[in-house]
Amino acid sequence: MTSRTNPQEVLAGGGEMGARMRALDWSHTAVGPVEGWPQSLRTAVSILLNSRFPMMIHWGKELTQFYNDAYAPSLGSKHPGALGQAAYPWWSEIWDVLEPMFERVLAGEATWYTDQLFLPNRHGFVEEAYFTLSHSPIRDESGGINGIFLAVTETTAQVLGGRRLRALKALGEACENPPSTWEACQRAARVLEDYRHDVPFALFYLRDGGILRRAALVGLEETSPAAPEVVPEDAGSGTEPVWPLALVARSGEPLTLEDVEARAGALPGGPWPETPRYALVLPLGEASEASAGVLVVGISPRRPLDADYRSFLSLVAGQVTTALARARRAEEERRQADAAAELDRSKTAFFSNVSHELRTPLTLLMGPLEDALADTAQSLTGTQRERVDLAWRGARRLLKLVGMVLDFSRMDARRMHAALEPTDLSALTAGCASTFEAAFQKAGVRLVIDCPPLPGLMRVDREAWEKIVLNLVSNAFKFTFAGEVRVSLRWSEGRVELAVADTGTGIPEAELPRLFERFHRVKGTRGRSVEGSGIGLALVRELARMHGGEVRAESTPGQGSTFFVTLPARLEPGEVSTPPGPLARAFVQEAEGWLESPPAPSSGPRAGLAHVLLAEDNADMRAHLRRLLEEAGYTVEAVADGQAALERARARPPELVLSDVMMPGLDGFELLRALKDHAPTSHTPVILLSARAGQEAIVEGLAAGASDYLVKPFSARELLARVEGALKTERARSDLDAFAGRIAHDLRNLLAPLSMLSERIRDSSDERARWAGERLERITRRAYNLLDGMLTFSQAGSAAKASHGAVSVRAVADDVAEDLSGARTRVGAVLELQDVEDVHVTLPRGLLYVVLANLLTNAFKFMEGRPERRVEVTARAEGAGCVLTVRDTGPGISAAALPRIFEPFYRAPGATASGHGIGLATVRRILKAHGGEVSVQSVVDQGTTFTVWMPRATTAATRG
Repeated sequence: MTSRTNPQEVLAGGGEMGARMRALDWSHTAVGPVEGWPQSLRTAVSILLNSRFPMMIHWGKELTQFYNDAYAPSLGSKHPGALGQAAYPWWSEIWDVLEPMFERVLAGEATWYTDQLFLPNRHGFVEEAYFTLSHSPIRDESGGINGIFLAVTETTAQVLGGRRLRALKALGEACENPPSTWEACQRAARVLEDYRHDVPFALFYLRDGGILRRAALVGLEETSPAAPEVVPEDAGSGTEPVWPLALVARSGEPLTLEDVEARAGALPGGPWPETPRYALVLPLGEASEASAGVLVVGISPRRPLDADYRSFLSLVAGQVTTALARARRAEEERRQADAAAELDRSKTAFFSNVSHELRTPLTLLMGPLEDALADTAQSLTGTQRERVDLAWRGARRLLKLVGMVLDFSRMDARRMHAALEPTDLSALTAGCASTFEAAFQKAGVRLVIDCPPLPGLMRVDREAWEKIVLNLVSNAFKFTFAGEVRVSLRWSEGRVELAVADTGTGIPEAELPRLFERFHRVKGTRGRSVEGSGIGLALVRELARMHGGEVRAESTPGQGSTFFVTLPARLEPGEVSTPPGPLARAFVQEAEGWLESPPAPSSGPRAGLAHVLLAEDNADMRAHLRRLLEEAGYTVEAVADGQAALERARARPPELVLSDVMMPGLDGFELLRALKDHAPTSHTPVILLSARAGQEAIVEGLAAGASDYLVKPFSARELLARVEGALKTERARSDLDAFAGRIAHDLRNLLAPLSMLSERIRDSSDERARWAGERLERITRRAYNLLDGMLTFSQAGSAAKASHGAVSVRAVADDVAEDLSGARTRVGAVLELQDVEDVHVTLPRGLLYVVLANLLTNAFKFMEGRPERRVEVTARAEGAGCVLTVRDTGPGISAAALPRIFEPFYRAPGATASGHGIGLATVRRILKAHGGEVSVQSVVDQGTTFTVWMPRATTAATRG
C-alpha cells in the first residue's frame, strides 16, 4: 500500500500536467518535496489537476505556480517552463497589474475581473490579450492565507471580435451613401481613426487615369515618406517608393508585407509604442474586376496576423469597395442628371433660337396665305383654295408650337413674369372651353362647362390662363372617344380650383409621376393622334407655378382622368369683359384635325394603276396624300390609324400600303409586322412615312421589311416616284412567280410519261431492270416534290390546300435523307435522324418533302469548310401539332439578316453559297397555306435552328 505522502498518489491524474508534476523534482522549488506539502496544498493541487476548467495555483511566499492542462494554452511559449516557478519575475511584463491583484487576495479578498486587459509576452512579443478571471484565497492548516486559487477564461477572441464588429458597423453606416469616391475614402478613414488598436495606420489610394492618387490616410502625416501622394500604375518594383500599389491594383490580389520597418521606417503602432511588423495591401474591388483603388493597412504590433485578423481587414476593404461602387453610381447618376439637365437646357435654348428665327418666315408665309383666302376680287376656288387653306392651317399650327417653345424658353431663363390684371375668371374659362364646342359635337363627345361666377375679379395673367385652359381641354379631347369632358371652376377657402375631367382612356399609374415633365410623352395610352411636342402639360405646370399655384392629376386607366389647377385667390370687386383671345382658334383647329373626315368619293382607278391603302393620323396630311395619289390615277383608301389599316388590308388586300410611322394604337412598324405575318398580304409592298430623318431611321425601316422609307417633308414628285417604283418591283416579282408556276405545271406534264415508264420497268422480271425502275421512280418522285414546291411558291396568298390524308414525318425524312445523300457527302456532313418520331401531319406528302428538303439543302450548302459539320433533325408530337427542328453547326445568321431570312430572293450580306433565294420563302408559304409556321434562331459561328410547327393528322396513313 502506497504512503499518503507518496507523490504518485498526491499528484494522481491530471493528464499532461499531472505527468509533468509527478516528474518534477519539487525539492528544488520554493515549496519543497511533495512529502512535506501541507494538506491544504495537496487538496488544492488535486482539485486543479482533476478539473477541466482553466486553473492556476500560486503558493507560498514566492507564489510558486501550479496549473492544469486547460490553462496551458493561455501561457503560450511560457508553457511548460512556468510550472514550479515563482510568479515574479516569470510575469514581469505584467507584474504592475498582477501584483495589486495578488495583494488584495492575500489580504483575504476574493476578486473577479471581466475581460481584463493583460499584455503578456507569451509568443515572442508583447501581446494584447483579455481574460475573465477569479482569484480566491487558499487558507492553510494554521488558518492563514498561504495561496491563491485562480480560475480563468481567455476572452481575447470575443473582445476583439466585438470591437471589430463595431468597427465594421460604423464603417457601413458612415459609408452608406457617399457623394463621391473621394468622400467614401475620407469617411472610412475617419471611422478607422477610432479603431487604431486594429488599424495602426492606413492609406487609401484611388485610380485616377494612369496613376494611383492618395485619397485618405489614418495615423500618418500627409508629408510622411510612407504616404506618397501619387504612384504611377505602371511603376515597377524598383521604382515604387514604399508600397507595391501598382502590383496589387493590376492583379486584384491582396499582398502581405513582412518588412514594414525596412520599407517605411518606424511607423505608428496605434496606441502601442512598437512599430508594426506587418502590413496588408488590399485591392478595393473584386478580383475579377479592375480595382477602383488600393488600401494599405498596418497590422497591430501586439496581435498576430491570424485568420480572424485577415478576415476583418478583408471585410474592411469590402465595405470600402461597396462604398466606392455606391459613390461611382451616385456620381454617374449625377453626371447623367447633369447631362440630362444640360441637354434639357440646350434643347430649350435651341428651340428658343430656332423659334425666334421661325417667326419672321412664318409671318411672311401666313400673311400672303391669309390674304389669298380673304381675297374676294380674285378668289380661289376648288383645288387651289383647298391647297392654300391646308398650307394656312399648317402654318397656324406651327406658329402655335413656336409660341409654346418660346414661352418655355422664357420660363427656363426666368424671363417670364405674370402680368396680373383683374379678370372675370369664370367668363374667361367658359369662353376658352366653349371654342371647342363644334369639335366635341363632331366627335360625339359631350362638353360640359360648369363655371359659376366667383366672389370677385381674379388677378391673373389672362394669356397664361388661356394657355392653361386650352391645353387641358385639347388634351382631354385628344384622349376621349365617348362620354364627356367636364370643365369646372370652384372657389373654396381662399383658393380657386380649375378641374378638367374626362371619361377617356386614362393614364397608366407608372406614367403619372412624370406626367408634367417637359418633353415626356405618355406611353401605353390610345389617343386621337400621337402628334405633340411633349411640352403642353409641362407648360401648364410652369404657368400655374408662375401664379403661385400648383397642378396635379388623377387617373384610372380605362375610366378617365382629371387635371386640377389650384391658384391662391387674388380677388377684388368690379366687372370686366374677358373674352378669349385669338390663341383659342389655333388649339381648336388642331383638335379638329384629329377627327376622321368622311372619305371623299374616289376619282376611280386608271387603267394599269393600283389600289393604295393610306394610313395617316393627321387629317390634313391624310387629305393631302390622298389628293396627290388620286390625281395620279390610283384608287386610294384612307384610314386614320394602323388598326383600321390592318382590318381594311385583310378585308381587301391592297397592291401597296403607304403608312405613317407614328400613329395611335397600332403604329407603322407594328402594322408592317402584322401585314408580313398574314399570308395574303405578306408580299404587299409597304412604304413608311416618318419625320425621323437620318440613316439609322431609314435602315431601321428597311430592316423591318419596308419596301421603302420616305422622310418628311417630301415633294409630291418624290412620293409618286417611290410608289410607282415599289409597285413595279412587286409586279416583276409576281410575274416571275407566275412564270415559275407555268414552268412547274409544264414540267409535271413531262414527268407523267417517265412515271408510267418507271412502273413498267419496275414490274420487269429482270433484276437489273427492276433496280433501274425503282431508281427512276425515286428520281421522278423527287422531281414531283420539287415542282410542288415551285407551284406553292407561285401561288402566294392562296387558300390552304385540302389535306391529302395523314403523312408520316419519319417516312418523308428518310426519303429526303436518301435523296440528299450526295449533297451531304460532298460537304462531309453528318446527318442525324435518331430523334424523329413517327408523327403524322396533314401537310401533303410532296409539300412536306419540299419543306424538309429545302431546310436540309440550306443547312448543307453553308457547311463547307466548317470545323464541325453536323445536322440534327428531330420531330415530336406536341399538343395538336408536330414540332420539327433542323439544327446545324454552320456559320449562323447575323442579327441584321434574321428578320428578312424568309423573304423571296433575299440573300444575307456576305453569303457566298449559291442559290436562287426562294427556298426558305417557299418553306414559309407552304406552312402558312396549311396552318403551320416556321421560325429561326441563330448565333453567329455557332449554328442555326429552324423550328417548324405543323397540324397533326387525326388518323395515320401508311408510308408510300
